Amino acid sequence: MVYAVSALGRGLSMVLSPGLRRYVVIPLLANLAIYALMFTLVIQRFSGWVNYWMASVPGWLEWLEWLIWPLVVLCLIIVLAFTFTVVANLIASPFYGFLAENVERRLSGQQESIDDRSLWRQGIDSLKRELQKLAWMAPRVLLLLLIGFVPVLHLAAPLCWALFSIWSMSIQYLDYPMDNNGVSFPDMKKRLSARWWPTLTFGGVISALIWIPIVNLLVMPAAVAAGVMMWRRHYMALPRPQ
Repeated sequence: MVYAVSALGRGLSMVLSPGLRRYVVIPLLANLAIYALMFTLVIQRFSGWVNYWMASVPGWLEWLEWLIWPLVVLCLIIVLAFTFTVVANLIASPFYGFLAENVERRLSGQQESIDDRSLWRQGIDSLKRELQKLAWMAPRVLLLLLIGFVPVLHLAAPLCWALFSIWSMSIQYLDYPMDNNGVSFPDMKKRLSARWWPTLTFGGVISALIWIPIVNLLVMPAAVAAGVMMWRRHYMALPRPQ
């Protein structure tokens, strides 16, 4: 965890430095617009969502209302934070792909590009890769939503959402350097599982910070740079699958 925190700090310093800021500004403006829309939606609907979930609690569990209510609120916050992150990263994915490449070039001292694809091809492939991640996440999100409506099981929904969020954050931000280095999506998931502890600590740190309003707008590009450092330290040396 210590390395994940230090990598995130170094990553923030790097993405705000001259030469890399241009890959952050446009996604930042887009994310601010999304943030404003999401915040408006939450203010208008949040109390109604909480009341709906509380109304679904069976009568014999009403004595646990003092515990169920904060769990429901926590679950909704996780869902909203996850949704915001997914949409924001979908828009920013082409820029973050370029950002990850330039961060890796700086860390390695390499002048030439590590990716021989054209800029246009890189942008299109980054968007396709983002859709692959969404395809992986969608059925799991649906399952977690269903768990949230099942009596008794819905008490475990916040914990399930938290673990899913942690792993998803690692997939999201470690994928950029792996994609640039020709690691396929299935191979990327195997590498994360092979180094499960760094994967969990990295995703956990990002998940904890991604919930903080405004701060999360800088956490996302910083996590891209930190993902490059994690890739070079923990995953790059792993053998490719046969």
